[in-house]
Amino acid sequence: MVAARITVNGKETPISPAAPHTTVLDFLRERGLTGTKEGCAEGECGACSVLVARPGTNKPTDWVAVNACLVPVAALDGQEVITSEGLATTGAPGTPPTLHPVQEEMAVRGGSQCGYCTPGFICSMAAEYYRPDRCARAEPADRSDPGHGFDPGHGTGPEHGPNGFDLHALSGNLCRCTGYRPIRDAAFAVGEPAEDDPLAQRREQSPPEPVATAYTRDGSAFLRPSTLAEALQLLRERPAAVVVAGSTDWGVEVNLRSRRAGCVVAIDRLPALRELRVAPDHIEIGAALTLTEIERRLDGSVPLLAELFPQFASRLIRNSATLGGNLGTGSPIGDSPPALLALEASVVLADADGEREVPLADYFTGYRRSVRRPGELIRAVRVPLPLSPVVAFHKIAKRRFDDISSVAVAFALTIDDGIVRKARIGLGGVAATPIRALAAEAALEGEPWAVETVEAAAQVLQAQGTPMNDHRASARYRSAMLGQSLRKLYARTTGAVSS
Repeated sequence: MVAARITVNGKETPISPAAPHTTVLDFLRERGLTGTKEGCAEGECGACSVLVARPGTNKPTDWVAVNACLVPVAALDGQEVITSEGLATTGAPGTPPTLHPVQEEMAVRGGSQCGYCTPGFICSMAAEYYRPDRCARAEPADRSDPGHGFDPGHGTGPEHGPNGFDLHALSGNLCRCTGYRPIRDAAFAVGEPAEDDPLAQRREQSPPEPVATAYTRDGSAFLRPSTLAEALQLLRERPAAVVVAGSTDWGVEVNLRSRRAGCVVAIDRLPALRELRVAPDHIEIGAALTLTEIERRLDGSVPLLAELFPQFASRLIRNSATLGGNLGTGSPIGDSPPALLALEASVVLADADGEREVPLADYFTGYRRSVRRPGELIRAVRVPLPLSPVVAFHKIAKRRFDDISSVAVAFALTIDDGIVRKARIGLGGVAATPIRALAAEAALEGEPWAVETVEAAAQVLQAQGTPMNDHRASARYRSAMLGQSLRKLYARTTGAVSS
């Protein structure tokens, strides 16, 4: 097997002697690429972001921004990485490099003060700069409007500037100096990549194929099998192995809790886990597709997921996080389980002996526990069709983006002739596991979609689960938010204001 290597700014570099748990951030900094910074070490500040060549949606390759502080460098064996230093064009010996257009705009518009977060902003901005369909969304700027039509106070969907730049691409990057206005101005000022831009041209070629990796050092191993069958056999032989996809959860454990694993098995590039199929009676979503890939491939065809995705952490996290990982951790405050419960989704579990399908409502058995057995992994999530037409996802958190839910509520209702024919409600943050609000569903079904029904069901909904007091919210607040979420949905669908 070929020694593990990574291509950084066009130069191939061996991963050895880095330990298997070494992050891309530490690997780069140890090699003098100190533009990549550590701010939080848990994927919340974006100071560490870099670009990775990944399979594209509209072109063969997309330049995708990821948190270098979370990804093990061994996970990028055979892959291509661009850092903030690699964006500039090197000139003749003795001459300074030519700034990348994103860097140029950040400089001339005062988008940097202390400069600590700036390289991360630039990498996230560059990923959006190279998004193939960005300029198709461009609109003429209204120069009489100092904000050029951008209103940061409304909605959770895309917020595009006059050049098509979606400002949510920067939702995972934090800055404590500038107040964000000059950064936004820089983002809205970048034009279209030049025809001879090498990174734009690189999009027309396929990204590196995933390579089988068996990287072992100091008694620890990072393994990337080539096929699902190999992965399942490996998990049978090593049931204690840690399975990772985007490492957005495991990376935090490594950084902040000093967790180490004797064996890590990466499944994020397995073709069998990266399919999205639409059948007559269901949609099957591969467990290793990133949330960004799912969002772009579904393109709004599952409205409840379309409401969920913009509220799930940040674009940086969604570029790595997967549904399989979010369900696999079994967290009671994961954002995807409430939505998937409302959609009546099921999970396809696979091991070396075969597969089984389990309704998500039966999947969780306790705090961070599930019916998944040692040696099993989540292969796919299935969403049954047809979909209920009235949906909503309400996330109650202290910050608008990039935060953990205090409460998450997902609704999927079918209302015909003013009567609630079907109601499915998924809840997160109010019990040891994500749950269905069965009593509230029963209080709605068969009843008119009217303020009296909603108020009665809201009282029932407030009593669902066993919410607790913690640093994010009190139990009383969590319960109150359940009822308010249903009232908010009613107001949105009818224009009424409930008491």
